[in-house]
Amino acid sequence: MVPSRSLAVVVLIVALLPITAHAWDRGSVQRFATLPAGTAHPEGIAVDRSGNVWVADFDVTKSAGPGDVLAFQPDGKLLRHLRPTGSSNFLLGLDFHPITGAFLVIDFGNKKVIQVDPSTGATTDFATLTPADAAGAGLNALTFDTAGNVYVSDSFQGKIWRTGPGGGVMTAWASDPKLTTTGVPPFGANGLAFNRAHDTLFVANTGNDSIVQISAADPTDVTVFTNSINGADGLVIDAEDNLWVAANQSDEIVVVNPAGRVIAKLGDFDGVDAHGSPRGLLFPASPVLHGGFLYITNLSLDLKAAIGQPAVDGPWAAQVTRHTVSRMPARIPPIQGLP
Repeated sequence: MVPSRSLAVVVLIVALLPITAHAWDRGSVQRFATLPAGTAHPEGIAVDRSGNVWVADFDVTKSAGPGDVLAFQPDGKLLRHLRPTGSSNFLLGLDFHPITGAFLVIDFGNKKVIQVDPSTGATTDFATLTPADAAGAGLNALTFDTAGNVYVSDSFQGKIWRTGPGGGVMTAWASDPKLTTTGVPPFGANGLAFNRAHDTLFVANTGNDSIVQISAADPTDVTVFTNSINGADGLVIDAEDNLWVAANQSDEIVVVNPAGRVIAKLGDFDGVDAHGSPRGLLFPASPVLHGGFLYITNLSLDLKAAIGQPAVDGPWAAQVTRHTVSRMPARIPPIQGLP
């Protein structure tokens, strides 16, 4: 038994020791919305001018289309469930055109960008590829420049395709081996966004765990911006030119400043609840910033079932039966040592 005086000395010493904070304050991940039964694997995400959150699913549980596009009100309640006519069940990036307002969705299975009526789900082709270009294509994410031109990443051919504000046949804007991969997951060029000056396009390479930068003035100038983001998937750039990147293989959001330094690691996985929904982040795919929050789709994809490649969180993803969209404050916590 420790004498009371000795115990008091020990308590005093412990109290005087410096308190060491965790390296990363990961914030608090909330469940924003639960997808309705019969829909699964949300991937692309966008927010409209009314604050409604739109999600497209990459539904590997279905054998055919149409796919699903879901709109949630700002309070997370389901607003609309669209089944774009003629689409495949593999839908990825989506967004509203900043000039024309057209609602664009990437139909990965049909290798094109479709324009969807946000009220009815009626669909027309917006941007297509020639048969030769489409043969090996894996269209994934989209973004826009200040003139309204549309840029689409091709995860399989290592290209960035471009078309004008009105759509049409896409042409290759950039092509480089740094946009391809032999890694896992087997997706090269993925999420993409311009910086605020619109002089550089940043592109996530998922299989290479890297972010690539492309000069807007000279798209043959392609360099690696940074490495080691585990499964770099969708990305978004804030007003300070920080990159918020969904790391789908480490179930977190990695924030990188314009100098390429990581300044935050946000969110984590916290198991699967009794209803079959992920707690926190599970294979986060696409982020979007709006109203002081970061919204993130939980793709929750079991890679072994999907492509025959095991992943550490695959057994957890296999348990998911109700899929979710997460939300967290768009806050970068302070960290010691940052200049």
